[in-house]
Amino acid sequence: MTNQVKIFHYFLVCLLAWASISVALAEDTSCEETGETHIWISPLNPKADGQIKIMAVSTDGPLSELALIDSQGRRMPLQFHRRGGPPWSQVAALEGFNEGDYQVVAGREGELTACRPLTIGRSGSQERPKAWGLATEAFYSAWIEELFGAPPEENLSFLSLQPVLRNTERNFLHNHLGLNEDKNLPLTPDCADLPYTLRAYFAWKVGLPIAFRACGRGSAKAPPHCGAATVKTEFTRGISTQASFRNVSGELANAVHSGSARTGLEDESTDLYPIPLSREMLWPGTVYADPYGHVLVLVEWVPQVAGRPGILLGVDAQPDNSVTRKRVWEGTLLFANIESAGPGFKAFRPLVRKASGGLRALSNDELVDNPGFAPFSLEQDQLSSDDFYARLAKLINPKGLDPKQAYESTLDALVEQIETRVTSVDNGETYFRKHPGSVIPMPSGAAIFQTIGPWEDYSTPSRDMRLIIAINVLNGLPEKIVRHPELFLMNGRNPEEAKAKIEQYHARRIHERSIRYTRTDGSPWELTVAEVLARKPTYEMAYNPNDCTEIRWGAKPGTKEYSTCRRHAPAEQRAKMKQYRIWFREARRPTQ
Repeated sequence: MTNQVKIFHYFLVCLLAWASISVALAEDTSCEETGETHIWISPLNPKADGQIKIMAVSTDGPLSELALIDSQGRRMPLQFHRRGGPPWSQVAALEGFNEGDYQVVAGREGELTACRPLTIGRSGSQERPKAWGLATEAFYSAWIEELFGAPPEENLSFLSLQPVLRNTERNFLHNHLGLNEDKNLPLTPDCADLPYTLRAYFAWKVGLPIAFRACGRGSAKAPPHCGAATVKTEFTRGISTQASFRNVSGELANAVHSGSARTGLEDESTDLYPIPLSREMLWPGTVYADPYGHVLVLVEWVPQVAGRPGILLGVDAQPDNSVTRKRVWEGTLLFANIESAGPGFKAFRPLVRKASGGLRALSNDELVDNPGFAPFSLEQDQLSSDDFYARLAKLINPKGLDPKQAYESTLDALVEQIETRVTSVDNGETYFRKHPGSVIPMPSGAAIFQTIGPWEDYSTPSRDMRLIIAINVLNGLPEKIVRHPELFLMNGRNPEEAKAKIEQYHARRIHERSIRYTRTDGSPWELTVAEVLARKPTYEMAYNPNDCTEIRWGAKPGTKEYSTCRRHAPAEQRAKMKQYRIWFREARRPTQ
């Protein structure tokens, strides 16, 4: 078939598809959304002189068509980009359209899947959703994916959540209310606050209720337990100002902490509940709670294709308020079945209206088989750490990986993690340049992982423990081939033979990859991955921001690399670090 014939064939297919949709619209003049596809429009009051964003979100399969139909019945196919699956979304932007009445239509293979009226100008405000349900949960998921969307190889990092939500290209809901409400909006959530802040921001813009609880910290023998839910309905009573959102987010920040996400899996007095470990349920926006308090939000699945491994991406916030997108893998997720926490992937517990008119949170039993929400499941509670990671690896790469391909993917993830630590250590150096001669107080015991003030902002005990674990994962990959050959494409090879080849490959590749950090005098210093791996024991005591950068990267006294060091942690702090070193050596955080 010639190129001209191919182009004509494609044009004919598109023409027939839109003709089919036009016929469907002619037969159904109501222009309603009744199926698994919903169309969302921003801002609430579209103007002829402003940009109008359109997002079509489907929960039953990818969409292929998106168009605008004017009052004369003329169709205008829209340029869009696709994301996700599930849920699947199309995102388009309109500019320069006249005032008037339009219809936005979405379709799949010539079949109309959704239609929504659009009035530009004339102060025509759109109807807002009345409650959380499948459509709004899918919209939330698609919004999260768009918010942090970028090529998977791109290093996506921000100083805080502020520049993300103020970015009109990223944030579909930017100035959604038409009040210039995102201007100077302070948003600096830390690790535990991030998923709640994203959820509250979305609820504010869309007009939905939210709930959160005051929770304890738990103990060595029991996970945290929470009190009654605080239900906020301010956003459901019409358009709310920035001041209203700031009040709610302030209350939320005062209530939420690391214990809020690691509540017991069977507990019903919780903000989050465990869901099945399956690709169909782990949508962007899903929260991962590790057993020691760190929290991560899923943002995108990059599917496995020929020649490229699949990738699961998440985003987290650090105590210094930085927000970073990263690969979700064994080096970034801690999973362990311990008495003091309920870890795993979780969804926000939805609110429904009571017969009396108020709102209540759904129970676990009500969420077991509820078509509107991800089902409650204790599946993750039945898995060992090894089985959990194996299951997750199979979800990310269902076809399996060639051992060398798997190694390269793991090496890339480790390098990404090391480079993120470079930024964290640099943030500490920035603090000391602003406060020369100061000493940051060091807390005692388990509080080194969880406190407030400059120690929380600039120390890196949690990050360094995850780095040690990530190093162990890379070093242990050859053995994993023998332990879990079902995760790899062996092509008739013996697992022991494949292990030996990867060990040889590993010995070479770690000398070919490197990172750079900045020394105290501002000069760059390069470390190969081999050097980083060899220095793993030093990272057991490298988290103290009172030490110079060189110490924090494991430089040895007397070397050229170490010669620029000008700052050392006090002796009493070094003594504490020696006492706590066993936690890092054994890669286990103490219970709270």
